[in-house]
Amino acid sequence: MISFRLNGQPQQVDVPGDTPVLWVLRDTLGMTGTKFGCGVAVCGACTVHVDGEQRRACVTPIESVAGQQITTIEAIGGDRVGQAVQEAWIKHDVVQCGYCQSGQIMAAVALLRHRPQPSDADIDAAMSANLCRCGTYVRIHAAVKDAARSLA
Repeated sequence: MISFRLNGQPQQVDVPGDTPVLWVLRDTLGMTGTKFGCGVAVCGACTVHVDGEQRRACVTPIESVAGQQITTIEAIGGDRVGQAVQEAWIKHDVVQCGYCQSGQIMAAVALLRHRPQPSDADIDAAMSANLCRCGTYVRIHAAVKDAARSLA
């Protein structure tokens, strides 16, 4: 059994330790907000937070997060930063197909928690590791800037 906290709640799963967090979330726990994109940690669709830090769930073994807090898109709006990002996403109509957006939002929240007033270069650097097949990068950038302004 591997124990951790998921979105503030204790969890125990009986899976092999090398099972990626992504598949534990989706297949074992039914948390489908975290998406499978590439399986090799380059697209960002599977981004979650582990003890407040971004992680690619597709390549993170569940045993490596034992005893830690995992936060997924389902709970990201539970604080001021997450709410600001979600509101900015809606205001700027960021979502097109939506597939990458949970990872995009997780990356934006991580950025704003570490750098509440990011420069354009900070935003570009932080968000460049998340791919959007629809190309909504301009709207993503505008939403991150707007969320930062609302938090100031």
